[in-house]
Amino acid sequence: MDANSTSAILFPGQGVGDASSRQLVAELRPDLLDLAARLVGEDPFERMSEGTAYAQPAVYCASIAGYERLGRPSADYFAGHSLGEVGALAAAGAIDDADGLQIVVARGRVMEEAAREGAPGGMLAVGSDHDRAEELAAEHELTLANENSPQQFVLSGPLARIEEAEAAAKGSGVRAKKLAVAGAFHTEAMSPGVEAFRAELDEIDFQAPRAPVVSSTTAEFFDEDARDALAASLISPIRWTAVLGRLSELGVRRYVDVGPGKVLAGLVRRTLDGAETETVTSRESALA
Repeated sequence: MDANSTSAILFPGQGVGDASSRQLVAELRPDLLDLAARLVGEDPFERMSEGTAYAQPAVYCASIAGYERLGRPSADYFAGHSLGEVGALAAAGAIDDADGLQIVVARGRVMEEAAREGAPGGMLAVGSDHDRAEELAAEHELTLANENSPQQFVLSGPLARIEEAEAAAKGSGVRAKKLAVAGAFHTEAMSPGVEAFRAELDEIDFQAPRAPVVSSTTAEFFDEDARDALAASLISPIRWTAVLGRLSELGVRRYVDVGPGKVLAGLVRRTLDGAETETVTSRESALA
């Protein structure tokens, strides 16, 4: 891999990693692990499969630890998928790591509360082209909430409609899988949490990042004050394919997925021909 290539560092969202990710955090960022336990009320890794209020702080801590494992490298651009936007802003110096964790704890909490307050909701991953994903969303009155790659989309909305869409997709030969989340994330169902989250963001100091950070909902650079964009992301679809397209247009050829896991590296390979990818695991294998 050419270390001199124009590069982007990527931070994943919820749904990656598991409790084993805790080990890296304990080794490299025990301060974040302690702070997470204080802010959440207990170790989030022990309950990360039980809800977004635990999963989001755990994933954030694991991502920052992964970035630490890589040596906190500089890059030409940073980007994060949904929750990962906060990690990307921290790595780029727009906020400090502890403030990023405070943001993520608040984010997970308000999203879980909004999911509890409303009708049961869910999300459905669909392996199809964009037209078929749009058809399924329209047919079942769902939101096309995530555009992860040209072949992977996520629908979001009321749980009953999610289940109907899953059956319809499988019945027509389309791969579909209900995600292990308890809410219709990235839809208007999260609106009850936006104001409370924005108030939490007002307590955080933001500054200009060292390198541009690309929003996963607009595929544009965050402003120096990212508060409004972060709050709006709760109810806005994720346009990850557009993010990768924007980075490619900017000349990025090398994409570093800090983890946990290597989901974003896989999405890069499925979206961009000829792109170079790197993960924590691949870096350590190369150095072994």
